[in-house]
Amino acid sequence: MRLENSFIGVRGVGEQGERNLWRAGVTHWDEFDRATAAAEAAGVGETTADRIESFLANARERLDDGDSAFFGERFPSGERWRLYENFRDETLFFDIETTGLDEHRNHVTTVSFHVGGETTTLVRGRDLTAERVREQFRDAALVASFNGARFDVPFLDAELGVTPDVPHLDLMYPCRRIDLTGGLKRIERDVGLERDQPDISGEDAVRLWYEYQDGDERALETLVEYNRDDTRNLQALADEVVARLDDHVVPSDATGLPAASQSSR
Repeated sequence: MRLENSFIGVRGVGEQGERNLWRAGVTHWDEFDRATAAAEAAGVGETTADRIESFLANARERLDDGDSAFFGERFPSGERWRLYENFRDETLFFDIETTGLDEHRNHVTTVSFHVGGETTTLVRGRDLTAERVREQFRDAALVASFNGARFDVPFLDAELGVTPDVPHLDLMYPCRRIDLTGGLKRIERDVGLERDQPDISGEDAVRLWYEYQDGDERALETLVEYNRDDTRNLQALADEVVARLDDHVVPSDATGLPAASQSSR
């Protein structure tokens, strides 16, 4: 689903109101006509029509400008997955490894970023600095993680004072919405994603870091590849989850489906 199919960013239009518009054949911003909507879409009165027109007048320009923050502010947090189709090429996937679970006592060991088919990994004590992390975030329109809102971002903030300033798509929550639960590796298996490297656990990641600290360079190589696999797989997971959410959100009796739900797979 593309942003142009969405009306949920309009104040007063919730999930049901949006479905009513779709059922009335208004599946794209360009198809909105206040007279038709008022006649055929339940709940669209004069006030709501005014708000839709005002939103669309602004949203078209903001989308042309690539202003992802505009939509991140207006869409409910649970609907940020809708930004993905429009900003896929500028989405920065990121994942961290740490020495433990407490951002105030433990440390970030590696951070991987994946965007545009390229993966970059920063390592503690080598090139993991606040400025290098800011450089990675700087050009992103959207950032994506798995459980990053509760884990990765607090660690980066506590350790480096860096947080993303663009909309954040934490894939754990869209996954739950379509009954994909558990950790990242379990969900990868559930949707058929494979890894290049043998599976290791978070505990293994901690062990590998300390083995590297004791002089084992191969342990760092394994840790980095594990971290990079996590990050690269986030893009494949996002593609799959967004496609499934399209099918989940669009009602079967809609008069014409949002175009992206037919093309996102």
